[in-house]
Amino acid sequence: MGLGVEGNASLIEMKPVLRSAPALQLVHHVLDHAASRGWSVAVVVADPGGEVLASARMDGVAPATLGFAADKAFTAATMRRSTRDFFTRMNGTDELRVGLANRPRLITWQGGLPICHEKAVIGGIGVSGAQGHEDAECAEAALRSLGLSSGI
Repeated sequence: MGLGVEGNASLIEMKPVLRSAPALQLVHHVLDHAASRGWSVAVVVADPGGEVLASARMDGVAPATLGFAADKAFTAATMRRSTRDFFTRMNGTDELRVGLANRPRLITWQGGLPICHEKAVIGGIGVSGAQGHEDAECAEAALRSLGLSSGI
């Protein structure tokens, strides 16, 4: 039996794509929001596979913080949920907690959000360097600035 497209249009799915220009705009919005609050952060915007599209680290922010932001963006993009929600899920049982410890790049600290548009996850944004809820606030503010959301 062949896999023809005829009569089966569901094999082709058109999804919105996050491009580099809006990814850079998200980074700038995070930096502006953090600066307006007196916070110093790093930010990473990733595609749906968790690959970096844009990133920045404010002056004085430790280099490792950019890696934390990248892992938050990776987790949010690939798991299709916020890192806070991912923590809630992974904290459910000992088995999940132990399993998480053996998975590189997945992180449960606040500040990672999926980037959603038209009911599709088009990437992830990770912010690190302030308190977790402040990191998440920066990410949410950036998403709102471009008319995007963190929920499907």
